[in-house]
Amino acid sequence: MSLSEEDLTCPICLEIFSDPVVLSCSHSFCRTCQERCWDGCLCTCPVCRKKSSSHFPNLALKNICEAVVSCKEMEAEEERLMCPLHREKFKLFCLEDKEPICVVCHCSKAHKDHQCSPVEEAATDCKEKMNKSLKSLEDKLNKLKTIEKSSTDIKYIKDQAADTQRRIRGQFEQLRQMLDREEEARLAAVKREEEEKIVAMKDKMKAEMMSLEEHIEFVRQLLEEDDMVFLKNLKDHEDRNTTLGSDNMSCALIDVTNHLSNLKYRVWEKMLEHIDYTPVTLDPNTAHPCLILSDDLTSCHYTNQMNCCPDNPERFHLSAEVVGAAALGSGSHRWVVQTESNQDWLLGVASSSIPRNAEVNARPENGFWTLCFRDGQVKAMTSPPRRLAVSKTPKRIKVHVDYDKGTVMFWDADDDSLIHAYEHTFDETLLPYFYTQSSHPLKILPEKGLVTMLRQ
Repeated sequence: MSLSEEDLTCPICLEIFSDPVVLSCSHSFCRTCQERCWDGCLCTCPVCRKKSSSHFPNLALKNICEAVVSCKEMEAEEERLMCPLHREKFKLFCLEDKEPICVVCHCSKAHKDHQCSPVEEAATDCKEKMNKSLKSLEDKLNKLKTIEKSSTDIKYIKDQAADTQRRIRGQFEQLRQMLDREEEARLAAVKREEEEKIVAMKDKMKAEMMSLEEHIEFVRQLLEEDDMVFLKNLKDHEDRNTTLGSDNMSCALIDVTNHLSNLKYRVWEKMLEHIDYTPVTLDPNTAHPCLILSDDLTSCHYTNQMNCCPDNPERFHLSAEVVGAAALGSGSHRWVVQTESNQDWLLGVASSSIPRNAEVNARPENGFWTLCFRDGQVKAMTSPPRRLAVSKTPKRIKVHVDYDKGTVMFWDADDDSLIHAYEHTFDETLLPYFYTQSSHPLKILPEKGLVTMLRQ
């Protein structure tokens, strides 16, 4: 007798029996379903409600159910390995679309001109590539595990964060000190005006009182004179009476407007006199370990003692170089670098993609547009480098980059004379570039800020 799938279905969970048991009434259930139904209840059959004190494993039904489940899984596996469009087994692998196909698919328009391989051959080739990729991934993982075990980079990041916070606090402390000094000066000005106004008012009151006392004495004396003398001096009394002050003894008040009008703006404007703006700042994460950068990231100099810093990919590893923090991708940009006693430097711009772990000649074909000073000579780093005739050694170099026009120009900032100019059509962003092997610093000079009010 053949059994249908319905005969193999548990009446409780409606799934094929799993570890079935049979009750005394001959009804079968999954063991877990039967135990759940009997949990805390009377031992009755969930189907016929007859009492049953025990249950027994239904091994025959279990074997049949396991065979049916196994058959279903095999059918599902075969279904998975068959083309859903043509109901044919996958025998080929399309190398262009990276997917298994059947023979009919290979003849269809979708894959007709595509290169294909037998499934077994394609699997072998793909596994070889994946094994190589796996090896590369494992190498990267091992490298990361090695880095993780080493606390050097983590310690550097912590030190870097602490140092950056220290510098931030320092600069804010300078601002606070400036504000405190300005506040004290303005409070003192109000106090000074208060004292001056009070003194002036007291002086005025004292003068008025003295004048009145003199006039009162004059009137008293006049009243004691005989009639003729009294009448003769009456006009003098009336004239003096009109010149005496009124009862209103008010004086000029505190000029509140002078102290409070646009106070915040005027303080900010005055602070700008003591605050500099540097158009280019250096990126410490790119600096060679032998370069020392200032706290405000505006100057650098060379030292023989290498700094302890991580070997990050953006850092220059072989030459004493550093680049600016901001990329130049459009517009016009200029900055002035003070060289003074530095006798070994390169200045200019470099492409953002220049290699950081290889020594490359600073030439335009390698992505560098620079001016060089070495051995007492000023050179344009063209191919080959060209010595430039200058009347004097420049101490301040102005670099002017016009990205859109494709020009990089170098000027002597002291007499505004052109030293050299490059012309090139740029196709990637540029970075301000600095190189030195001198203990004397290269310093980017600040510019004064300008306040402009926009009126609507």
